[in-house]
Amino acid sequence: MATVHAPSSFESTLRSAKSTMVFSETVQLALDSFRASKVRFLLTMLGMIIGSASIVLVVTVGLTGREYALKTLSDIGPNMVEMQYNGGTTSGPDNTSAPDYMTKEDETAVDDQVPGIAFSSPMLEFHAPVSIGNGRTKDVQLLGVSPRYKDVRNLAVISGRFFDDQDTEAHEKVGMIVLPLAKELYGSAAAAVGKTISLNGIPVEIIGTFNLRVDLFGQSEISDQTILLPYPVARYFTGTDAVKEIFFTMRNPEDVPRASARILDLIRSRHRKTSSYNPFTMVAILDTMNKVAIELTYVLVAAAFITLVVSGVGIMNSTYP
Repeated sequence: MATVHAPSSFESTLRSAKSTMVFSETVQLALDSFRASKVRFLLTMLGMIIGSASIVLVVTVGLTGREYALKTLSDIGPNMVEMQYNGGTTSGPDNTSAPDYMTKEDETAVDDQVPGIAFSSPMLEFHAPVSIGNGRTKDVQLLGVSPRYKDVRNLAVISGRFFDDQDTEAHEKVGMIVLPLAKELYGSAAAAVGKTISLNGIPVEIIGTFNLRVDLFGQSEISDQTILLPYPVARYFTGTDAVKEIFFTMRNPEDVPRASARILDLIRSRHRKTSSYNPFTMVAILDTMNKVAIELTYVLVAAAFITLVVSGVGIMNSTYP
């Protein structure tokens, strides 16, 4: 009895033959087009390669740039809450008024009542001429801070050491000098260590040099003419414990929005209702930078995709002249 082949088997074989013919014809057309117009074919192939490489390149550049920007901002301090005095007065003797600055006691109250704080430091700022020897004087900015200020501001100690709790408790007359000022006065960071400056006739020993890890282009309380002093020593020279800024660092960046609101409420409760204070954080800047980086990556990918499509159209034109 003769074997009857199933129709499905015959149809499958027929489709396979047609596909083979179509593929071979397509290859033949491409080869004929290449022979007829080699320059156009090569340019189209080059465009295809460039388009594909562009997609890979722009995605890599976009993601790398995003990570670099976020890391740079992280070096500034994404966990930091900087409380700033904006305005307001308090009544004094004989109906006089004075700025309602924050105090060291405000910092202590926040440390005790707001959970999640890793470091904190007050900042007492004043300007004064200092004697640097050989009859020379220099107008500098002096900041009275705590030893935790190094961690809060993520400072880099270039040479020597930062003053510690023992220096602060003993009211040691020591200071840290910023790197640009150290180079200006003594030639190098190492040469500044051990030098003595005179502030209102009182000798202050330079025990170290420091610098910001990230250049903030003047958008910082630290300038190129800054010397850091232990807070009690700076208070001795100013005669007041009033501070315009207090810095706090949270253990987790996620706690910053909640903590900044809590810190603001607590400090407001300790001062006059008409006084104004502002908690500055990096949260909004970090979010904005992240969004900008993502959107820029999308734009670059779209541009590369268009290049790839144009190259594909060129290939079609080369195949079917």
